[in-house]
Order: sequence, then C-alpha cells, then structure tokens
Amino acid sequence: MISNLEKEITLRFLKARKNDGFLNVISIFSFIGISLGVAVLIIVMSVMNGFRTELINKIVGFNSHLTIKSYDQLIDKSKIESNDLKLISQYALFSNSGEAIILKNETSKGIVLRGYQSDDFSKLEIIKNKNFKGNKINLEKNYISIGNELSFSLNLKIGDEITILSPSGVQTIIGSMPKQKTFIVTSIFNSGLAEFDNNIALINLSTLEDFFGFKQEQRNLEIYLKNPKNIEKQKIVFQKVYDQELIYSWADMNSSLFSALKVERNVMFIILSLIIIVAAFNIISGLTILVKNKTKDIAILKSIGVLNKSIVKIFFLIGIIIGTSATIFGIFLGVTFSLYVENLRQFLSSTFNISLFPEEIYFLSKMPSEINLNSILIISICSIFITIVVSIFPALKAAKLDPIKALKYE
Repeated sequence: MISNLEKEITLRFLKARKNDGFLNVISIFSFIGISLGVAVLIIVMSVMNGFRTELINKIVGFNSHLTIKSYDQLIDKSKIESNDLKLISQYALFSNSGEAIILKNETSKGIVLRGYQSDDFSKLEIIKNKNFKGNKINLEKNYISIGNELSFSLNLKIGDEITILSPSGVQTIIGSMPKQKTFIVTSIFNSGLAEFDNNIALINLSTLEDFFGFKQEQRNLEIYLKNPKNIEKQKIVFQKVYDQELIYSWADMNSSLFSALKVERNVMFIILSLIIIVAAFNIISGLTILVKNKTKDIAILKSIGVLNKSIVKIFFLIGIIIGTSATIFGIFLGVTFSLYVENLRQFLSSTFNISLFPEEIYFLSKMPSEINLNSILIISICSIFITIVVSIFPALKAAKLDPIKALKYE
C-alpha cells in the first residue's frame, strides 16, 4: 500500500522548480520519447493489420474458401447436406481450370482459364462486386469473362472476340495440332488484385472440359463458407467427411505470403520497441539526477523516520507516473493517427506531389488501417513494464543514501 505521505512527497518531487531546469528537460524528453514510441508502434501495427485484412478479403472474394480435389471419381456434392458441414458452409459448386494461351492483335499471353457451370456463375463473389461490368448471368458456350487488367493490356471491351489455344492437341494429317477456339467477351471483373485480373479468365465448365479434354471425374468442388477467416478449424471438419479427397484452403494457397507478412510485423514490432527502450533509459538519467538534487530532502526524510522502503516507493512512483502517462498519451496519438491515416496520406501526397502507397505495388487503392485492441494492450504492457524495470535502479540508489553524510556539510 502507498501512504498519503508517500503520495504527497511524490507529487511534490514531480513539480517543476527553477533550479531543476535540466532535470525537467530530461523528463520532458522521456515523456515525448515513450509517447512517440507507443504511437508509432500502434500506427504501424494498425496499418499492417489493415493491409493483411484487406488482402485476405480480396483473396477470399476471388477464390474459393476450400477446394476439394478427387483422385479418381466424381466428388459427392450431397455430403454438404450433412449437419456439420451445412452449419458452416454457404454453398458449393463444381469447377475446373487449365492453362492456355490467349491471342489478340498479334499479341500472345499465358492465361489460366477457370470453368464454372452457367447456373453457378452468378453465385461468385467477384460477380457481386460493384465494379463488375457486363452479363452477370450467362456464361454459356463460347462466352468468356476477363479481368480488368487483362482488358487494358490487350485493349479488349465487352463484345470483342479473342482466340485461345489449348495445350490439348488434335490429330491432323500433318500431326498433332493445339486446339484453337474463339470466345466472345461478355463481362469484365475487377477483383482489386492485379495478379488475378491479368492472369485469370472465366468460361463455361463444359466448354473448358471439352477444350482441355478433361473428364467430369476431374472436377473440383469449391466450398464457400459463412466465416472464411476461421479456416483451419473448418478445414478439419470437412476433412472428416471427405476423408478420401485432397482438401486445401485459401490460406494454404497463400501461406508464403501471409508468413512473410507475419514475420515482417513481428520484426517491425521488435525494431520499433527499441524507441521505447531508448526513451525509457532517459527515465534512469532523470531519476538519477533527481536523487542527486534531492539528496538533502532524502536525508531529512530519513532523519525524521521515513523508512527506506518508502523512499524506494516515492522514486519508483515518479518513474511509473512518467512512463504510464506517456504511454496513455501515446495510445491517444496512435489511435487518432490510425483512424485518419488515409486522410494524412492524401494530404502529404497532394502537398508534396509524391505517390505514397502506390496501388500498382500494394494492390490497394487506399492505405488500410485496422485498430486491434490486443495489439494496443500488448504495446501498453511492454511500455509500462520497461518503465518499471528502469525505475528500479534509481529508487534503490535513493534508499541507500546515508543521511549523515548527506547532511554533514549542510
């Protein structure tokens, strides 16, 4: 427990005096350093969390949440109706894919064709996107839906015809020749990820199977879940039902990307924590100088019967108050900047005529930010813990002061 005397002396020592000018400067720099360290950590963590969430939303919005592949027979879609799977799944549909070459105006480009049944085309999340252009229902015969980036690179628009070559060969008099088919562009989608928009196109499933020579037994079953973010646990549930098939999730397909993001976030946390540590060492300097300046006061307190443990508490409290108040102010700054980070980016870009967070590199049109309460809690605990550690040494030094020697020349 902290007594009223200890509280009163602590507050009195915290008050500025004229002869404590240099000490006050050190205390102010300690406060500013810890506040900025906490604020920068919160801002960086919020931006990285926001970037990860936006990336997940775009990947999940374009790809299936779970994909089931069969080894030798057609997948039984009716198993989805079992209670365990029905509770967590939204819908399921058959698909297949293959690589081909697209030809347009003497330009050739490799492309991945995905095939869906015409009735399932309108169920895709990418079709519900407000940036989708063209026919949302019909994906019959020789119709094709291409990405926004591909339409720009090949100068294509709705209604244009394109020729696609399949690696599947056709036997002719002069030997095996690749299959060639003409498709009509009926729609253009925009996933928000240039890699998808430039390299993937959607066609009818039956047309794709005929074009590549696939059998129906080779079809994949795409599963769309109600909560795609909690993917690992739901994948296990599906594996119990489809125990003879291969199952992989959107997280498995992009594991290297998200592992890199996780490592980068952890490294940034460690590096930026050094700001708080450096600022916290100023507290040691400040408290050490305070002990020296208050030598006479400490000696008087000891001579009137104040215990050593009370002296320790007083100087320990001073360090804690500086560190805690700086942490709280840093949280306020960090949360405020995280909420308006996009407005700040736009202001800096327009003022200095520079491109911050370019879309072609980061795949996003604006700087994302997601404030995570757990991250703020961890940062706050780390900051206060560092403050507690650095406050111990000056507090113990003050308690060891000999009152006789301190008052000898007074």
